[in-house]
Amino acid sequence: MQSAFSIALAGLFCLSCFDSADAQNVRRVTIPSLKHKETLAYSLQTVSVQANCFPPQLRGILTYIAAKTGRRPIVTSGFRSRGRSHSQHRHCAAADIRIPGVSERTIIAIAASAPGIGGIGRYCNGIVHVDIGPSRRWTYC
Repeated sequence: MQSAFSIALAGLFCLSCFDSADAQNVRRVTIPSLKHKETLAYSLQTVSVQANCFPPQLRGILTYIAAKTGRRPIVTSGFRSRGRSHSQHRHCAAADIRIPGVSERTIIAIAASAPGIGGIGRYCNGIVHVDIGPSRRWTYC
């Protein structure tokens, strides 16, 4: 990515070095603006959180929670290749979330009514786990 940027920057520099007579002979290329095709109903806590593999059902649950709370959940953990073998995180079917200004009890109550919800867990640090696996509930404190 950085090398592509460097090449593009070098190309722009070269084009700017042409005098006006030479610049008229250069074919102009229009670069379309970049636009996101999809606006996510959640955000990631850090760039290291892996959520690009979330299936539509899990994205739907996060969208449902966002709609009911009026705020975008912050995903603190998504796909994890390490950890417990039965963890839904290892299948990219789980998200640990928090929503500033919304209590975990409220998040849990909303998540419980979300279509397609599987497991819901609560951690003592205010993080709520949601997944699309088998239906179960737990608290880790």
